[in-house]
Amino acid sequence: MSDRKQEGPGAREPACMLCRRAEADPDMCGDKLQKGGLCAHVFCMFFATLLFQQETDRGGLMHFLPRDLLIAVRRAAQKRCCVCGQSGATIMCCMENCDRWFHLPCSKEGGCVNLYVTPFGSFCPEHRPEQEVEATPEPDTVCPICMEPVEDRKTFTTLVCPTCKRAWFHRDCIQGQALCAGAFYFQCPLCRDRGEFLVEMFILGIRVPFRQPTWEDNDAFADLGVRHGQCNARDCLYPGGREEAEEQGDGQPQQAPTRSMAAGAAIFLTGHQQHQQIKGNTQHVP
Repeated sequence: MSDRKQEGPGAREPACMLCRRAEADPDMCGDKLQKGGLCAHVFCMFFATLLFQQETDRGGLMHFLPRDLLIAVRRAAQKRCCVCGQSGATIMCCMENCDRWFHLPCSKEGGCVNLYVTPFGSFCPEHRPEQEVEATPEPDTVCPICMEPVEDRKTFTTLVCPTCKRAWFHRDCIQGQALCAGAFYFQCPLCRDRGEFLVEMFILGIRVPFRQPTWEDNDAFADLGVRHGQCNARDCLYPGGREEAEEQGDGQPQQAPTRSMAAGAAIFLTGHQQHQQIKGNTQHVP
C-alpha cells in the first residue's frame, strides 16, 4: 500500500529520518530540513509522538534536538504502521487506549486525520473526527471546485460546508483551495462563510497555512494596475491621434472607453432620466 522511497546507496536525496521517505508530498509533510547529519520533514517532527520542541536549538532542527530525534527514530523502529504494515511509524492515534501507529505520508491513504494546529494531534481511521452536520447531497451534486460529482453521503473524501449545507466538495479539492487561499481568505466556495467553516476544516484535518494567499505572491496581479495607453476603437475620432487622445490632465494614460462601458453608461442615463421624470411628477410627502 505504501509508495515509500527509502534512501539507498545511489539515492540523490537523503530520506526523512522519521517517515523514511526521500520524496513525500510537501503539502502534507512540509519542507524537508537538513542540518548536521539530520534530515526530517517539518510536519513529521511536529506530529511525531513524544517528540517536543525545546527552548534551545543546539544543532537540531526547528528546536527539535538531535538526541530527541534519534530517540523518536529508535522508538519508531518497534512500531508498525497500521496503513502500510512496515516499521518506523512515528505517529500514534491520540485516542486513549488506541495503540495504532502510522507514518505521516501514509495517513491520507489510510484515512487518518492530522490536525495542523497546536498541539498537532493525529487520529486513526476508527477514531478520526467526523462531521456532525446532518446533510445529504442532492442527486448529481458536483464539487464547486473541480465540477466533478461527489459521493452520495459524507465520507472521508467527501465533505460538506457546515454553514450552508449546500456546498459539497472533495477533500483534495478543498485542501488545494486552503493551501492557495491561506487562513485569511479561506472560506466556503458557495456561501463564503469563514468562521464556522474554517474551524470545521481544521478539525477534519485540512491544512490551512497562516499566510497571505498565493495569488499575492510575486505581484501576480500587478498588470491590473497598469493603465491602458492608447485608443483601441477601430476608427479613432480624436484629431490628435490614438496615443495623444489618452494624455489628459497630469499626463497619465487613461483607459479608452469600450463598447460595454458606453452601453452601461447609456443604460444608466436612461434609468436616471426616468427616475427624474417620476420624481418630478410626484408630490413630496413630509
